[in-house]
Amino acid sequence: MANKQGRRRRFGSVRQLASGRWQARFRDPGTGQLRSAEDTYATKTDAEVALTHIEADITRGQWADPDSGKVQFGEYVDAWLKDRKLSERTRERHEAVIRLYLRPTFGRRPLSSITTAQVRSWRTAALEQTGEPTVVKAYQILRAILNTAVDDELIRRNPCRIKGADQYDVPERPVLTVPEVYAVADALASRYRLLVLLAAFTGLRFGELASLRRRDIDIEHATLTVRRAQAEMQTGALFDKAPKSNAGIRPVAFPTELLPDIRRHLDIYAGSGRDGHVFVGSKGGQLRRSNFRDDWTTAVKKAGVTSGVHFHDLRHTGNTLAASGASLRELMTRMGHSTSRAALIYQHMVDGRDREIADRLGLMIREARDDNDT
Repeated sequence: MANKQGRRRRFGSVRQLASGRWQARFRDPGTGQLRSAEDTYATKTDAEVALTHIEADITRGQWADPDSGKVQFGEYVDAWLKDRKLSERTRERHEAVIRLYLRPTFGRRPLSSITTAQVRSWRTAALEQTGEPTVVKAYQILRAILNTAVDDELIRRNPCRIKGADQYDVPERPVLTVPEVYAVADALASRYRLLVLLAAFTGLRFGELASLRRRDIDIEHATLTVRRAQAEMQTGALFDKAPKSNAGIRPVAFPTELLPDIRRHLDIYAGSGRDGHVFVGSKGGQLRRSNFRDDWTTAVKKAGVTSGVHFHDLRHTGNTLAASGASLRELMTRMGHSTSRAALIYQHMVDGRDREIADRLGLMIREARDDNDT
């Protein structure tokens, strides 16, 4: 039972409890309801000082309801995911990272109880169990969740404050020579030969190539147009998605030296009709990254190319080869990277610079063939 009532103050009041300790009380600035400070105090002066700090925080707009931080991380992250605008594939990846790496440690903890020391300890343990890229991704998602909690005024500051934890040094990926590109292409089943050549000499991603339709290829001008990218869910479902930015929708010139390969492929392997897929699987269905992976690994080994080469390294190879003589703007446009102005995407197409890049790649192809013939 509360006893001695403290004298009235301009802001809030203090009173002594039956235990002999002092309690500070004030009006919640949001609801107007009377509430008590989280702690009790040994002396009346301590309680009054606490009220002074609470009043100052409210005046500066820095006061946060202590009860709001009691929301459990697992409960909050469900709402966070629901409200987040994400592509289906990105949402699936976020859900997997949260389920595997964040919920086990933080799921039942109140948001306000998560400290920088706990985040650091979690990160250290995670690095001992899995690769750094995965831990970096998990940390980035954790930081984004807690940033939103700060915006929602559930916590005062984000405990994800570990310098450098949101990035890692990407190891240098291999660059194949033009003869190596052809060696891998020739080691694959013939229906996948063009897939490798276009990846290397246009810099397109696997998903962009897998979603190409007949109508996207302009034989007359030796260009293809990227309009979409295939995504594969963990359930096996396939769907085409729009590029991440306007820069992803782009025309890309290819070396005219590839025209015989393209004509032959379209005649023998591509799906029928203008909207038929350029690349299809061995059984006539859509090309899947998961099904193609074993073919790729076998071909790399058969071609005698450096082990550990990924299909995506063909994009790195193509961009490296194309970089010779190309400006940064031209290279970014060809790669489908965003620029400050979407109009820049087509600027180099008007003055023929992308054709020049493709022609230089064609020269490399011819020189490699000549060396192989001698």
